[in-house]
Amino acid sequence: MERVTISLNEDLLRQFDGYLQRKGYANRSEAIRDLLRQRLEADRLSTDGGAHAVGCLSYVFNHNQRDLSRRLTKAQHDHHDLVRSTLHIHLDHDNCLEVAVLDGHAAEVRTFAEATIAETGVRHGNLHLVPTDLVERTHRHGGQPVSHPHIHPKT
Repeated sequence: MERVTISLNEDLLRQFDGYLQRKGYANRSEAIRDLLRQRLEADRLSTDGGAHAVGCLSYVFNHNQRDLSRRLTKAQHDHHDLVRSTLHIHLDHDNCLEVAVLDGHAAEVRTFAEATIAETGVRHGNLHLVPTDLVERTHRHGGQPVSHPHIHPKT
């Protein structure tokens, strides 16, 4: 690991130290690394629409909204290549929280997420997207050599 030195004015450093305390960081270095990762991820996703990514789509919806549950399920089946897993939680008699773990080209994942969030009756939707590299690896599973892709975050 390399060391770098940065200069900050007192007011900015005071605000940053307050941020560290509120977020529970043990030191400035870890917080700076996390902030850099976030900015690098955002930059990659904005400049490379064909990049691979994994994502977590979460949204709250009213299951009583006409045909909404059916439309959401159909969309997930229509995009089974992107949807790796879902979690469905009943919040009350009307509202559900759903979380979908997505995996694919960043632009396709984003398009699917935006279409889901835009459905009438869906609210509080959010997509957390992480750019990744797909790396083909061969190693042993049960004594036999097996080749399959591994997904690695870019940062």
